[in-house]
Amino acid sequence: MTRPGSRSGTTMNDVAAAAGVSQATVSLVLNDAAGTRFSEETRQRVHAAAVELGYRTNAHAKVLRDGVAGMIGFVGDFVATAPFAGKIIEGAQARAWEAGLLLLTVNTGGDKALEAASLETMLSYKVAGVVYAAMYHRVLDVPDVLAEVPAVVLNSRDRSGRFPSIAPQEELGGYAATKRLVDAGHRRIAMINIGAVDGELPAAVGRHAGYLRALKEAGLHPDPWLHRIGDGHESGGFDNALALMTGPQPPTAIFCANDRTAWGSYQALAQLGLSIPHDVSLVGFDNQETLAPHLRPGLTTLELPFLEMGRRAIELLLAGAERDGSTEYFECPLVERHSVAAPLKTTISH
Repeated sequence: MTRPGSRSGTTMNDVAAAAGVSQATVSLVLNDAAGTRFSEETRQRVHAAAVELGYRTNAHAKVLRDGVAGMIGFVGDFVATAPFAGKIIEGAQARAWEAGLLLLTVNTGGDKALEAASLETMLSYKVAGVVYAAMYHRVLDVPDVLAEVPAVVLNSRDRSGRFPSIAPQEELGGYAATKRLVDAGHRRIAMINIGAVDGELPAAVGRHAGYLRALKEAGLHPDPWLHRIGDGHESGGFDNALALMTGPQPPTAIFCANDRTAWGSYQALAQLGLSIPHDVSLVGFDNQETLAPHLRPGLTTLELPFLEMGRRAIELLLAGAERDGSTEYFECPLVERHSVAAPLKTTISH
């Protein structure tokens, strides 16, 4: 026999008796029904009784009544396992919780079969909406099934132009990174990119465009030899920094299009006996918490605003996520550490 007051046995009538109100009042208060005008004292009394008795609302009944569950789906490729992109989930979860909703999260690891099964399950649970997220900014083919619910594409853009998207402002970030070096007095500034500028990776295209804009604004002629195509990994940063600094006219500063590239550049400069920022200044991109603050010296870099982007995705869903194909861009703030200084007056020779 179920003990009265246990979570599985407590009824709404029990809560009503403990709070000294009607069962209808308990229902309206706990379900936060629109248009009700109960006093704050009554609301607090009902919530306190529900907590004391261990009353749990019936999610199935909510689905039957409202047509949606108290959950939002979140499907990502490697978002939950990436060293820095997980903050997207943190921001989304916090905003969902503020609205009284839970975030049902699935990390697919890029498995399309798992993705399809996860989305079908979420829709069967009648989630209030779905966030479709990616670990890094790119143009995505969004599953057609998401047309059945409010949906937002996060940290990427919808190729078809059906769904609203949220993405970082890549060009402005590349501009800010390069301008930081220009403002420090550098005139020969290299860039180690994370992909080709004629490819489909928005980060590579946008950050390079920002680099060129900052140079042009400063009256500097871009030297094609100073723009290197990396792969976004430490090895690409090492190889390209080594080539730049052993060339006939090495730069005094390098903009690395992500922090892993900067990490490789640090190693190359150390191998050449060059110090940062005394001999060469560096700026990165991403602000990876497991990397950027722990380099010596700490890396000045641009931060991807994942927390804010995650929160905004939930806000769009709560507002209905109108299918207008629009993209909302978020500025990437500069995080100052100790990898930038004024250039030496004399030219470094090798």
